[in-house]
Parts: sequence; C-alpha cells; structure tokens
Amino acid sequence: MAQTWIKLVSETEASAAAALAGSDSDATDTLVATCLAAAAAGDMDALFDLGVAYSTGSHGAPCDLIEAHKWFNLAAVGGHEEAATCRAEVSDDMTAREIAEAQRRAREWLRMMRTDSRAA
Repeated sequence: MAQTWIKLVSETEASAAAALAGSDSDATDTLVATCLAAAAAGDMDALFDLGVAYSTGSHGAPCDLIEAHKWFNLAAVGGHEEAATCRAEVSDDMTAREIAEAQRRAREWLRMMRTDSRAA
C-alpha cells in the first residue's frame, strides 16, 4: 500500500506548524492544505487522503460526505485502487441528489485543473 500524504506530514512538522500558527487546529489545517496542493499536482494518494479526511471529519476537515465522494471519485478515476470501494461505501449513506452534487463538484475540479494547466 502506498504511503499517504496525511501520514507523510510528521507529528513533529504538525507541532512545529501549530507552534508557529498558535494552535493545534492550524496544524491540522496544514495537513489538509498539504493534501490539496499535492492533489492539484495530480497525486492520487492525496486525492484519496482528502476523501478519508472528509469522510471521517479528521485532519482539519469537517465531516462532509459530498466532499468525500468527490475526492474518492477523482482518485478512483485516476486509478487509485481503494478509492472506488470507499466511494461506494460513502454513497450508501448519501441521497441521489448528494451524489449528483458530488459528481458535479468533481467535474468542476477537473475543469479547474485543466484550465490551470493550460495557463501554466
């Protein structure tokens, strides 16, 4: 199993970030921000980790099944092996409208990433 981005940021780094920022909450926000940056660079493990963070309400992310589905979906489309299974599990607790919203957000993320890559 590939090492995940959330696990890559050591507790020491998180503690240092918290000391600089003044709170533990800011350190956990740093973990999500690290994953977002890696996800924007196309890292499938980071996309998966964002799904985990949003599905469990951990690492500074609120529990949000729509966001979790979006990130798992993006990771699954990119070839992450566990993401499709997690997406299906999250879907079991969602309405059809929530799933449609998650899919819309995933398409928007892909559009945004294509636009950013063309501008670079």
